[in-house]
Amino acid sequence: MAELQSFFDTLTGFFAGPGDGLSLWQFLIICPLVFTAGFVDAVAGGGGLISLPAYLIAGVAPHLALGTNKLAMMMGTAVATLRYIRAGFVNFALSCLCVPCALFGSACGARLALAVGDRPLKIALLFLLPATAFMLMRTNLFAAHAPRRSQKTAAALAMAAALVIGVYDGFYGPGTGTFLILILTLVCGMGIREANGMTKVINLSTNVAAMAVFLAHGQILVPLALCAGACAIAGNYLGAGFFKGGHVRGVRAVMLAVIAVFFVKVSWELITGA
Repeated sequence: MAELQSFFDTLTGFFAGPGDGLSLWQFLIICPLVFTAGFVDAVAGGGGLISLPAYLIAGVAPHLALGTNKLAMMMGTAVATLRYIRAGFVNFALSCLCVPCALFGSACGARLALAVGDRPLKIALLFLLPATAFMLMRTNLFAAHAPRRSQKTAAALAMAAALVIGVYDGFYGPGTGTFLILILTLVCGMGIREANGMTKVINLSTNVAAMAVFLAHGQILVPLALCAGACAIAGNYLGAGFFKGGHVRGVRAVMLAVIAVFFVKVSWELITGA
């Protein structure tokens, strides 16, 4: 244990700023949950329902939690995106249209999040996380039947989705991947594999834009983000390899358990003024 503490001190010693004051137990709580979140995110999105509460449960302030989570999940999403590109699930022409919309929307959403104070943001998350989880638990994602759309109509709808969901992801984030898959299949008419590949490209773009905004405002715990990012990469890599068009139900219990702990902890803090 002493050797582990020494390694931890050395790691955090390389960085200055908001990373100071991190404790080993925060890493031990967050990193395993981020690994699980990465796996879930690669399969069907929704990993933020696990990763974001993990930071807050470990005592990270809301804005730092959002920023650190963006960097860590961006690292994992990048790996999953590469795997989907290699598998031929990504439409490059459509990606060129959607990525700018996603970047712009996410940057706006992140700036909006930074404009909200810590306590109001914590209260918002207290309601947003369970509400998002409820919607996703009731969604039979892989039972979706794609409607027929013309190429131009599908592209226009996908660009609009990238912009709107980009704002949502920049401000908040959890469920972004799942919402994108639903829109791209049910509204844009894509098959589930193409929709999943496009989702990874858009989600990577929204993570990059939001991360850049949070980083510019000093709202990222770099040592924690790098360690959590390594876990997210491992989770996303395994999750992308297991993707076959299903495998969502097995992780729902984990999502609910993490959100329940988060809800109790944050509620207690708000009541007691901690």
